[in-house]
Amino acid sequence: MLKVIRYSSLALLAVVAGLWAWAWVSRAPGESVGEAFAQRLAGVFGQQLPVPAAGGGAGGMQLPPGISLGGAFSLVNQDGVAVTERDFAGRWMLVYFGFTYCPDVCPTELGTIAAALDTLGPAGEQVVPVLVSVDPQRDTPAQLKDYVSRFHPRLQGLTGTPEQVAEAARRYRVYYARAQRPDQSDYTMDHSSFIYLVGPDGRVRSMFRPDTSPDAIAAAVTGQLRSGSRGSS
Repeated sequence: MLKVIRYSSLALLAVVAGLWAWAWVSRAPGESVGEAFAQRLAGVFGQQLPVPAAGGGAGGMQLPPGISLGGAFSLVNQDGVAVTERDFAGRWMLVYFGFTYCPDVCPTELGTIAAALDTLGPAGEQVVPVLVSVDPQRDTPAQLKDYVSRFHPRLQGLTGTPEQVAEAARRYRVYYARAQRPDQSDYTMDHSSFIYLVGPDGRVRSMFRPDTSPDAIAAAVTGQLRSGSRGSS
């Protein structure tokens, strides 16, 4: 039995390493390794994951059995106020890990979140949109405050010390790393690019791949809201 577990672990490690190498050599111009890896990982594993019945249709990825994402964190919001997961207790959240200097994927995904909330209409008031910065060195509360205001009036920007950000990312299993490219004078951040639907208990209920449409996210959120309403009645 121990041999089976060992061989299975080695096989999984080999698959992940192969996907990373594939992402490195096949990424599109301007696409970071982290973004390419997230895309390849979703393509191989995500397409095989069943969509949650409560998710209302396409877009959402169900977490594998035994996997739990989300939970406790300690960060600072765009107003410089310390916040933890307890400040969002009882609320649904759409959480994205990115950074304000991101040239393309972050604005795209944050725009998708904003559009999904608009599609939800009044029901969207039950959902708090959140950006967690993976670049705390540059993303000060003041920087975040200006940035999040461009996407949605209720979008919360969270940052913190490098250690606080690393802990939050670990709980969501978010990949990120600083990258310095030869053709750029400043650094950028490679990072995975999923949108997380977080339930009132602080745990991730569903994940959305990059480029998931606002309509698909809104449908999945609607299904989860209805399911939660039935469960509390």
